[in-house]
Amino acid sequence: MNKKIRVLFTIPNFDTAGSGKVVYDLAKGLDASKFDVEIACEADTGELFKTVQSLNFPIHIIETKTNYRPYYNLFSRVKKISGFFKEQQYDIIHSWQWSSDWTEALAAKFAGVKWIYTKKAMGFESRHWKIKSRLADYIITINDEMRHYFPNKQQQQLIPLGLDTDYYSPSATFAEVKYTPETFKIITVANLVPVKGIEILIKALNDINDTHIQLDVLGDDTNEYAEKLKALVRELQLEEQVHFLGKKIDVRPDMAHSDLYVIPTLDQGRKEGMPMALVEAMSMGIPLLGSDISGINYVLRDFKELLFEPGNVQQLAERILSIQKMTREKRAQLGTSLRDYCVAHYTVEAFVEAHELLYQELKN
Repeated sequence: MNKKIRVLFTIPNFDTAGSGKVVYDLAKGLDASKFDVEIACEADTGELFKTVQSLNFPIHIIETKTNYRPYYNLFSRVKKISGFFKEQQYDIIHSWQWSSDWTEALAAKFAGVKWIYTKKAMGFESRHWKIKSRLADYIITINDEMRHYFPNKQQQQLIPLGLDTDYYSPSATFAEVKYTPETFKIITVANLVPVKGIEILIKALNDINDTHIQLDVLGDDTNEYAEKLKALVRELQLEEQVHFLGKKIDVRPDMAHSDLYVIPTLDQGRKEGMPMALVEAMSMGIPLLGSDISGINYVLRDFKELLFEPGNVQQLAERILSIQKMTREKRAQLGTSLRDYCVAHYTVEAFVEAHELLYQELKN
């Protein structure tokens, strides 16, 4: 009988849930008769961590990377990490670290373990990204634009992120929420940092000047950027229309009771790799609008009419009004088309199968 392939997933934490959910689905979906799965993360914080624990895979609370400096003792620090990898006898280490750090890859090299990483966000400017990519045995990209970062790297593959389309489904039953018939509910879900451009959405709402439009913002609203957004809401006197609901592990009930999902990310900084909240909304059968940047325009590549120029308040306001003016039947048809597309292209089953084939290829 063939020996099972030992795979270690490394990730900073399960507190910021985007990649954490993907790693959870992948670990859960791998064929247990062919793969032994373990996870290494730096902290045991966050509600999602408890969910990951329920899978009963070994979870190591350990640092699998280290600072570059001081260089004089870098080797000894990397060797310590390498010793852990070697002792556990992993066949493949799959990194979901967001940063350009390459010390984990170097440690895997010392241990003789295949090391791969998923490129999660846009940006490839620093020399550290180039070092990381040269050390990688394989690179997984999640949108078609990312592939151009590695023109000379043969060992790469585009594998779009997937999700459980049965879990994120409009057929799921949630408690009914009472709204007046005229209410038009918009939702956005994001890690609230400046690049997400939530102020563009708030300003568009102000330009529309329709009190029947409500906006729910889901995400950790305790940081400096969130406070600036709240100050903007007060300044524009939109307190009755804009609601900050905080961070939620399960966003499905809020999505199910919404008429429109908007992702207004700006065209700057790390931008988007493949925003999973957008895919979740798509799977829930909700009409969408997204800024025309990498990642978002990849997910919506066959729905270009749902894209708007990033940072363009007026254009976003016009797009919102065009969706609002649709009949409920037309909005339902659009939502169904989006869900059907999601089921055809972004299922967790296809995502897991692609990784199983890759792991087996690397092992052999």
